[in-house]
Amino acid sequence: MVIELAILTPFVIVMLLVVVAFGRLTHARSLVDAAAAAGARAASLTGTPGQADAEGRAAALAALAGAGLTCTGPSVDVDTSAVRPGGHVAVSVRCTADLSALTLTGLGGAMVLTGQAVSPVEAHRDLGSAP
Repeated sequence: MVIELAILTPFVIVMLLVVVAFGRLTHARSLVDAAAAAGARAASLTGTPGQADAEGRAAALAALAGAGLTCTGPSVDVDTSAVRPGGHVAVSVRCTADLSALTLTGLGGAMVLTGQAVSPVEAHRDLGSAP
């Protein structure tokens, strides 16, 4: 029994570490998706495409920083081509997560996490002036 326990314990520990690692990755992906949603929502509430771009980027980056997600070189793309009454704003967030803390599980290195969100622009909004 003792020999079996000594042989199986490292495998059980590694399996637990892998489960924790995948949980952390799933959580990080949901945070990137939430940042994209925050950026899209902020961009859809502005009055002009230029403001939508600036507000969307700022809100997405603030959401990433506020969530405690440490990304290497986060990038935010705001698609304002459909900013018009009844249109939409699309935001893509790209983040490179450092996985060096997970080297015991064999998942070391880095992983690119992406998130996209679309938010509608109100159909009866006057986009000629800022709200």
